[in-house]
Amino acid sequence: MKAFFAAAALLVTSQGVRALGVGVGQIKHLVTFGDSYTDVVLTGDQGTAWPVYAADYAHVALSPFARAGATCNNNLTFRPFPPVFGSQLPTYFDEVKNGTLHLPPEETIYTLWLGTNDLGVSALLTGSDAPSVSLVDVMECQMDWVKTLYASGARNFIFQNMIPLELTILYNVNSYPNRYWAFERNTTEWSIFMTELTRSGNKLSELMLQALVPTLHGAHLAIFDSHSLFQDMFDHPADYLNGTAPLNVTGCWDSCLALPNGTLECDIVQDPAARDSFLFADELHPSEQADRIVAREMALTLGGKKSKWATWLS
Repeated sequence: MKAFFAAAALLVTSQGVRALGVGVGQIKHLVTFGDSYTDVVLTGDQGTAWPVYAADYAHVALSPFARAGATCNNNLTFRPFPPVFGSQLPTYFDEVKNGTLHLPPEETIYTLWLGTNDLGVSALLTGSDAPSVSLVDVMECQMDWVKTLYASGARNFIFQNMIPLELTILYNVNSYPNRYWAFERNTTEWSIFMTELTRSGNKLSELMLQALVPTLHGAHLAIFDSHSLFQDMFDHPADYLNGTAPLNVTGCWDSCLALPNGTLECDIVQDPAARDSFLFADELHPSEQADRIVAREMALTLGGKKSKWATWLS
């Protein structure tokens, strides 16, 4: 009788309960969407992008679709760059349809890292988007990315939330006129507003994903906490940065001051080894060393191993 109940319990467990996260060695393909934080060609740090490192660390094949300057949807926050909806996803589906890509669902994981261009200058922060668009609309668009890929057969996802953008020079209280925004502005107001936008956006996405997961039958979805990781790198740089110069989390190795005559006066660290002492490459983008840290933790996550910065919801 005991053996019968044990066998019945095992049957229920195997059929009705699915373990959280992907298995060790399960993933063979990494597919990335997003903006310049993830683009492998126009990289924000002028070095090797994190997906290249992550694919190498985890021994998986990389299919990159992220494009610099991207938003989620240009109908919400317009920028003259390839958005996820309208460009990146259609390109991906075209490659699947024409046979360029063959991605077995159980062996493939999809990532999205967005928000910098949706929230920042010429978007929500400066009121340059469509008048009726809100932060809720932007985060719902990112949920639509999950839904669209799931409907096409995708089953494994890592959702990367937004870093504390107020730590970047562009949105810092001590900011200066630079290549990304050379005009007058209240830096304190910008910093406070951006802090609220990123924190609120991340909480919205977390709640939306938790509500979405029960509808994604047979799927695995993780939240990668980029916000907490970058805050920890900012607070404890010696644990992450390893360059030959003094560690620096408030500046950048490629700093450009916008002058009144419209030109840029740049101070660039030439030594590649010294650049690894910086958290940020320029006024907006993480450094290559910061990207290596992201790649290390992402590789653990997509490899079915434990990362402090990732939480599997299903």
